[in-house]
Amino acid sequence: MRYAVAASGQWVDEEEGRSRLPAGEAHAWEPGRNETVCGLSLSRSRLTRFPHVPRTDAFPESGGAADRVQRLCHRCASVAGRRGPDAKPPWRRVNPRP
Repeated sequence: MRYAVAASGQWVDEEEGRSRLPAGEAHAWEPGRNETVCGLSLSRSRLTRFPHVPRTDAFPESGGAADRVQRLCHRCASVAGRRGPDAKPPWRRVNPRP
């Protein structure tokens, strides 16, 4: 599943050609839907959509669009995964029972 970002704020990056980027609290959002993955309504929560920003770019360790993202929604992270679709599971069964 491809998730984009919906955030509580926005800022304009002058260096990268005046593109809008997320700021504040970032949520996972599936384009075409009117709510975030965790169930918040976009209009009632006053969240701004960023369909051009993939969710993995909003992680603080990614650098990219995460310069002004202060918090990632933990409920969205539990549904959409922490690192994206190509991440491996955090644990692996070494000696399974028969």
